[in-house]
Amino acid sequence: MEKQEIHSNRWDHFPIRSLKKENLGNQVFEQVKQMIVRGEIPAGKRMIESEIAESMGISRTPVREAVHKLEAGGFLKPLPKGGYVVRGLALSDIEETFEIRSILESFASYLAATRHNDEEIFPLEEKIEEFQRYLDRHDLKELTRINTEFHELLYALSRSPRLVKMIHNLRDEIYFLRKIILNSIDMAQLSNKNHIEIIKAIKKREAKKAERLVREHVLRGKKFVINEIRKGNVSIDHCYF
Repeated sequence: MEKQEIHSNRWDHFPIRSLKKENLGNQVFEQVKQMIVRGEIPAGKRMIESEIAESMGISRTPVREAVHKLEAGGFLKPLPKGGYVVRGLALSDIEETFEIRSILESFASYLAATRHNDEEIFPLEEKIEEFQRYLDRHDLKELTRINTEFHELLYALSRSPRLVKMIHNLRDEIYFLRKIILNSIDMAQLSNKNHIEIIKAIKKREAKKAERLVREHVLRGKKFVINEIRKGNVSIDHCYF
């Protein structure tokens, strides 16, 4: 019943930023995607091209282009009678994402331990310190951003563009899952402690240890998220990753 009510809601307002005249389709795609990932547009929200275009004050052509890209990217699914709906989560999707992450990111850390230059560790340590400053103030809203920036720096040390690209294909899913984890102070503290241990292993070029620590780090996050869902603290019916 609740899903039917959500699907019947009209697209009353679209809080889009100002658009440039060039590449409207790409701009609409990126902005809508980010709004979905950040939860500003909830799962189950019905999206109709004509209503979006009217709300944004643009023609349907760039909206249609953006919607097709969003569907191809798994953000939207078509409805039988027309229009699209923001896709929700499945528990199997979450489990699979964490498993893939644990393999890709642990391998990236293994490579980072063998390929990094010593001076490249400093930005990672700065991110750990920045994260801790916000955490000490119990200011959780910036933790996901800082955590993401830490991991991006870590991936880059792998010197493997293809591997980094594969990880980036999961970036939007990962962002949402990190938000769940880092909304817990206890998990945020543990996450930063894990990061410190990972960086120590990488600095010592202990590749196997770094690989193991990252895999354990990711799978620990998986266990927490799954438990939160099963306890009812996170609803996958109304969230997108």
